[in-house]
Amino acid sequence: MKSLFLPLLALLLSTACTRNPKEQIEFTDREVPELGMTEAQLHNKVLGMLVGSALGDAMGAPTEMWSREDINLHYGFVKSLDSMIRDVSPEGIWLPNLPAGGTTDDTRWKVLTVDYLLSQKSDELNAKDFAREILNTYESYTEELKSIKGTESELFESVYLKLGWLQEWAKVSQPFIDENLVGYADSLGKFYGGEMVCAGLLYAPALGAYFPGSPEMAYQEAYKLSFYDLGYAKDISAQAAAMTAAGMKLEATKEDLLASLRLDPAKYFESRLVGRTAYSILKNALWISAEAAKQDSLGNQLKEESKALQFAFAQLDQHLQDMPFHAGEIWLQTLTAMIYSDFDFMGTLIFLVNYGRDNDTTAALAGGILGAYYGFDNLPKLEREKVIKVNKELLGIDLEQISNELTAHMLGK
Repeated sequence: MKSLFLPLLALLLSTACTRNPKEQIEFTDREVPELGMTEAQLHNKVLGMLVGSALGDAMGAPTEMWSREDINLHYGFVKSLDSMIRDVSPEGIWLPNLPAGGTTDDTRWKVLTVDYLLSQKSDELNAKDFAREILNTYESYTEELKSIKGTESELFESVYLKLGWLQEWAKVSQPFIDENLVGYADSLGKFYGGEMVCAGLLYAPALGAYFPGSPEMAYQEAYKLSFYDLGYAKDISAQAAAMTAAGMKLEATKEDLLASLRLDPAKYFESRLVGRTAYSILKNALWISAEAAKQDSLGNQLKEESKALQFAFAQLDQHLQDMPFHAGEIWLQTLTAMIYSDFDFMGTLIFLVNYGRDNDTTAALAGGILGAYYGFDNLPKLEREKVIKVNKELLGIDLEQISNELTAHMLGK
C-alpha cells in the first residue's frame, strides 16, 4: 500500500512550499545608482545566490554525512549532480529516491529567509521578526497535523518531517520573542544538544544578498540574526553574510571576498587570550591551500589522484570536530575549498562534496556565496536548469519566482 501514498506524499510536501503565482516582474537595464548596477544585474546576482546554493545542496545531498571512502565506493569521484538513494529525515531530503537536482533543508532555509526578508526594510532587519517567521512556520505545521483526516501513517509522514525540521528552532524562538532572558539562555544552551552548530550559516548567504556591495552592513545585520548561534559561530555566520554581500557588488574581485573577512564590527579581535577564532580559521585555510600546491608540480588540481587534493583533505581531517555540522569545521572546509580552487564555482563544490562530512551544507554555503559573486548567467547551464526544474516540479520550490520577489522587494517595486 505504501507505494500508493508516495505520490500523495510528494503532493503534500510540494504544495506546502508552493507560492501563489504573481504578476511577472521585468527587470530592466535601468541603472540603480545606490547599488552601482542595473535592475537586471541585481536580479542575476540574487538568482545566482539562490540557485548556486541549491546546486551545492543538490550535489552534496546524495552523500550527506558520508565518509570519503563510502562516497568513492558508491559514486566514485563526484563531479556533477546525481540521484540519491537515502532515507528521508527532517534536516535531509523529504522525498525518498529524489532525482539529481533535489535538495535538503539547506535550500528550505533560503526560502524561509527570503519570506522573512520580504517583510523587512531595505536597510535594517528586525531579529524578533525572524524568530516570529520561524515560530509561525512551525506552528502552521502543527495546525496542518491537526487537520489531517484518516489513520494511514503515510498521511502524517510529511508533517512529522516538517515539525522535526524546526522543533529545535521553535524552542529558542519563543523565549527570544518574549524577551525571557533566562528561558532564552536555557533553550539556547540546549539547542541541538548545546553544540556550536552551523545555525546561521544555513541562511547567511540570503541575508548577505540583501545588502549588495555592503559587507559591513551585512555583517552587522546578520550578527543580529545569529541568536541561534553560540560563541564564535555568531562571528562566522556574520562573516558568511559579509562575504556574500561583497560578492554581490558588480565586478567584485576575489580580493573583495577575502577582504570582507577582515571586517570586525563586533570586535572579536579584541578577545582576551584567545583572539579571533574566525581569523585563525582563515589563516588555516590559506596555509592548507598554499602548502597543498607544493605537493604537486601541477598545483592544486581537482582530481582524485592529485597529491595536492589528498594533502588538503588530510589537513582538514586534523581539524575535525565530534559533530560534522560544527560551525568552525564547516567554515574551515568552505574557505579552504574556495581558496584551493581559486574561487572557481564548480571546483569549490567538487572539493567539498568529495571531502564528505556535512557536504550538502558546506557546498550550499559556498554555492550561495559564489553564486552571488558570479551571477546566475555564469553558473553551469545543465546543472542550474536541472536544479530549478526538480525543485519546482517535485518540491514546490520555485527558485526563479522567489528570486523575482526578493529582487523586486529590494528595488521597492
